[in-house]
Amino acid sequence: MSDILHDIKTFFADLGLHLELGIKKSNLGACTGEWIAPEEERKLVSINPSSGEPIASIIQADDAAYEKVMTAAAAAFSTWRMVPAPQRGEIVRELGNELRVFKEPLGRLVSLEMGKIHSEGLGEVQEMIDMCDFAVGLSRQLYGPTMMSERSRHRMYEQWHPLGVVGVVTAFNFPVAVWAWNAALAAVCGDTTVWKPSSDTPLTAVAVQHICNRVMKRHDLTGVFNLVIGPGRTVGERMINDPRVPLVSFTGSTAMGRHVAEATSRRFGRSILELGGNNAIIVTADADLDLAVRAILFAAVGTAGQRCTSLRRLFLHESIADQVVGRLLKAYPSITIGDPLEKGVLMGPLVNQDAVDAYVAALEAIRAQGGEILYGGGRIQRPGFFVEPTIVRAPPELAMAREETFAPILYVFEYTSLDEAIAMHNSVDQGLSSAIFTESLRAAERFLSHEGSDCGIANVNIGTSGAEIGGAFGGEKETGGGREAGSDAWKAYMRRQTCTINWGGELPLAQGVKFELE
Repeated sequence: MSDILHDIKTFFADLGLHLELGIKKSNLGACTGEWIAPEEERKLVSINPSSGEPIASIIQADDAAYEKVMTAAAAAFSTWRMVPAPQRGEIVRELGNELRVFKEPLGRLVSLEMGKIHSEGLGEVQEMIDMCDFAVGLSRQLYGPTMMSERSRHRMYEQWHPLGVVGVVTAFNFPVAVWAWNAALAAVCGDTTVWKPSSDTPLTAVAVQHICNRVMKRHDLTGVFNLVIGPGRTVGERMINDPRVPLVSFTGSTAMGRHVAEATSRRFGRSILELGGNNAIIVTADADLDLAVRAILFAAVGTAGQRCTSLRRLFLHESIADQVVGRLLKAYPSITIGDPLEKGVLMGPLVNQDAVDAYVAALEAIRAQGGEILYGGGRIQRPGFFVEPTIVRAPPELAMAREETFAPILYVFEYTSLDEAIAMHNSVDQGLSSAIFTESLRAAERFLSHEGSDCGIANVNIGTSGAEIGGAFGGEKETGGGREAGSDAWKAYMRRQTCTINWGGELPLAQGVKFELE
């Protein structure tokens, strides 16, 4: 670990920041391109989930620091929106290139602070890079259609305008990628952003902000990308109730997302909500089981079950249920659990003690409700926040399976018909990601049809996790209905305007209305 800490310290030094890792050296938690020193030092300690030990501490933003950042972001919007979109795209291109330079150390920092394995940490940074590339292309494709007017010598068309300051509230499980989903699109659309990261992962946010600062400084820009680190009850509450923020993108729990939606809509603001997921895979009798088992393992165990798209529920046709469970019981003991930065490790820790406590409480409830623990079911006695990946044979009425526990707990159900499986699949309140494994064209098409999966993401013969940025990401029901990345998600960051131009010499009214003075 000492070599890793040295690498991370060098990384911050390359960004112009002296950080004494492991000694809780303070840093600033509010930035508009230049770091702001709050009047009152309220420290937030970043904990290494693999050891439970502090990495470093951050000075959180106070009300005055928040106000400085928001004022600067609002002021920057007035000039940034007038920069031609392709030129805005060039700034985002440079940001992507800068992320390429720092991909390795930033990926290691993600693993160190959040706990996902090294390849996933690198993958998260690559997702940021991909998002920048995607946004650069969009900067020349912010199209609006032209419509035929019913009135002679009139032209109608739609165009899109930037919204303003976009508030981005991200969760610990993807500490940097989700910010990029929003910030890259918002930037090419002409918006500025203010980012409130998770209090569990402040160092990764500080690192990314430094990278943004390097790019902004080269172009004499300030206030396009901004960071405010602080508690949700202060910084978060101010942001969601701030009339200068027309759009808040929030990733987190359903309960908190409901609060964000209510607060923003009360002031007629907008929200993009990426909330809970209770994701499921259906495996049919004719499925390729080798393919299915591999997908189930990553979806259920990857990131220690802490992805929004992690597999929670598994529906197995009764004819192959024992065979699939047997394969899983054989595979689970081979999952290497440990320090996510060590070679060969496939599962790291949960993010903090609260997550461990939630895992333990969930298992107590599962046992009380009649669930049978087939594998795992306990905390691993070692430093850090490690738990066992767990398989539960679930009776149909198991209440805990209707809730999302952010941990590697997999509920296994049996079914007899595809109708029954789809009904069970759709019976929960969440609707993010779903998948079916089948060799039947009819079963696959049924799953993707109007009477199939009710989720925002539906896959055939791939798992529930690992979405690509080319497709819109998000879900329905209590997942919130938001969409980020891909498709036409850029429209959420802009306002639509319908324009009509009369280039003739008369003034006809629509729908044949006559209004003439005698």
